[in-house]
Amino acid sequence: MYPNLIKHIRRYVELDDSDIQTVLKFCKPIHLKKKEYLLSEGQVCKGNYFVEKGCLRMFFINDKNAEQITQFALETWWIADYFSYIDQTPTEYYIQAIEKSEILSLDHQMQDHLFNELPQMERYFRMVSQKAVAASQVRIKFIYDLSKEERYQQFSTAFPEFIQRVPQYMLASFLGLTPEYVSELRKKR
Repeated sequence: MYPNLIKHIRRYVELDDSDIQTVLKFCKPIHLKKKEYLLSEGQVCKGNYFVEKGCLRMFFINDKNAEQITQFALETWWIADYFSYIDQTPTEYYIQAIEKSEILSLDHQMQDHLFNELPQMERYFRMVSQKAVAASQVRIKFIYDLSKEERYQQFSTAFPEFIQRVPQYMLASFLGLTPEYVSELRKKR
């Protein structure tokens, strides 16, 4: 049951089978159809979401009324609007399934209870958060430091699974490119 979550947690902290059952009692399964929303602008982000199976995207609507993708999440990735989640305030983001997805939600109110029962889970989330912040720092550097073509090449090399699973226009939005430019780059390869 939920092998991706269990394997992911055990990469960072030691948990026995009874500890895993404790973790699972705090997680609520959510099944999303393709294009179904997990979170919409104006709602409060009630969960920290683990992708057991599928693919999600997080985006906002910019001042030109266009979607700007800020994050993707595949299997074993966590996703949430953390400002909304931590402060329990309305979000400016959307989280949507790109494909049929199985998600586990750790409710905001239950997170502290989980940490009290299993203190090593606080260490797990700290380590996962640190990796996510580091990845964001690398992404920001690439936006400023690399040409458009280099940005696409770096992303496609580092995350080939996205190239196969995510529509071209979504990759373009995430990388700050136009779909037409991404199409040209793909033709070059």
